[in-house]
Amino acid sequence: MKEQISTMKNSFIKALLLSASLALPVAADHHKEAKKDGWANLFNGKDLTGFSQKNGIATFEAKDGTIVGTTAKGSPNSFLCTDKLYGDFDLTFEVKVHNNLNSGVMIRSQTKGDTPKGRVTGPQVEIEASGAKGAESGYIYGEACGGWMTPKDLLKPHKHFKDGEWNTYRILAKGPRIQVWINDVQISDLVDEAKYKTFPKGFIGLQVHGVGNKGPFDVAWKNLKIREL
Repeated sequence: MKEQISTMKNSFIKALLLSASLALPVAADHHKEAKKDGWANLFNGKDLTGFSQKNGIATFEAKDGTIVGTTAKGSPNSFLCTDKLYGDFDLTFEVKVHNNLNSGVMIRSQTKGDTPKGRVTGPQVEIEASGAKGAESGYIYGEACGGWMTPKDLLKPHKHFKDGEWNTYRILAKGPRIQVWINDVQISDLVDEAKYKTFPKGFIGLQVHGVGNKGPFDVAWKNLKIREL
């Protein structure tokens, strides 16, 4: 009887060990897949850790899983910028903006003189409501570095940006080529060798445009994810 009990115990222990050994490769593969996927959150959903504000005095706050930027009277353009610098990447996010506010996302950007108080400059992907006639959302502007990077003949107003709603952006930056999609519609496919030489790598910045004494107006971002290439 004792021998039978001992045999049963040994069989049970062996079964447990076998079960554990079979589970280990699955966990390892899951970790490998997550690493292979390569996506990371720019925003933790709780606070502004990893970001620093530059230039203007607009208010940026983490609220209900979003980053909300609100205009301040008399403020110049304000930017909430990543502390980390990025070169080639795939960036996705959702954004909703007040119909009277112009906004944008800076990419590969820097400050003039490379100082904290220097003017933010670099490529900016445009964000603005479509309105009745359409707008330039998704085109690329050279903030404090020459104006529109998108050629005039391609700078055609459109209505792919949905006013008053969340809109999904994708920005793919690889070498001198920058591609932009809004709500799965490709808006930009720009190659600018000259600007790339100046801005091959830099921070990503969320813009609240200056509005003089108007407002307050706000813009909100959520689900900001990036995959470095």
